[in-house]
Amino acid sequence: MPSLPSPAAPARAVALLASAAALACVTALPRPAAAAPDPAPARSTAAVLDLDGPARAPVIHGEDRAYDTASIVKVDILAALLLRAQDAGRGLTPEERERAEPMIRRSDNAAANALWRQIGRAEGLAAANERLGLTSTKGGPGAMWGLTRTTASDQIRLLRQVFAPEDGVHAGPAALNARSRAYIRTLMGQVVPEQAWGVSAAGTEPSGRALKNGWLRRDTTGRWDVNSIGRVTVRGHRCLVAVLSDGSASMSDGVSLVERTARAAVA
Repeated sequence: MPSLPSPAAPARAVALLASAAALACVTALPRPAAAAPDPAPARSTAAVLDLDGPARAPVIHGEDRAYDTASIVKVDILAALLLRAQDAGRGLTPEERERAEPMIRRSDNAAANALWRQIGRAEGLAAANERLGLTSTKGGPGAMWGLTRTTASDQIRLLRQVFAPEDGVHAGPAALNARSRAYIRTLMGQVVPEQAWGVSAAGTEPSGRALKNGWLRRDTTGRWDVNSIGRVTVRGHRCLVAVLSDGSASMSDGVSLVERTARAAVA
């Protein structure tokens, strides 16, 4: 006669089933999300060329890597436009001036959009930059002129075309004629007061200051590109200064970083 099961067996079976079910529930629970990595720290690079000193090459502070230009590319766009006008043997038309002036003085984006198309976008910018001596600047894709990539040393090459005296150690082949150079200098000297931050913080004298700034919040990271280029006077010396940065948590943080970098670079 077969033995009957022990009265405790059903209880043990129920307990085992309950334990298995609990284990299944635990393993089915979603795992805690891994902590997001800390964002990379903000970075900056400065280049300085003393127009009243003997050195022919700029002094670079930081890694001379490529950054997004944001709106500093508007100076390059204007230079390309002026080269096209020079080639045609004319000055800018009234319509071109109506776009060029707010593009530099107020950083007007609609004006930049129109002139970017007029110069032929990235291809046209590349053709102009070959003549201007820029070697490390690549125009942004399609209509996105703000995503042009450049280096601080290349921005000094552009500024040299605009501001270097026609005689002296920094004189060289000038693609822009005297009229075009003077026009860019004038507009950069008339930037609206609320945009007169950046490399201007490095100057010790308000006279002779001319600049163009750029700022852009990247959708992919939420971080800010903040840049500034121009000419300042430092203890009686005219200096070309380009400061490029990225990775700031806010625009105000980026402005502070650019100004600290500029002051340190000319000290």
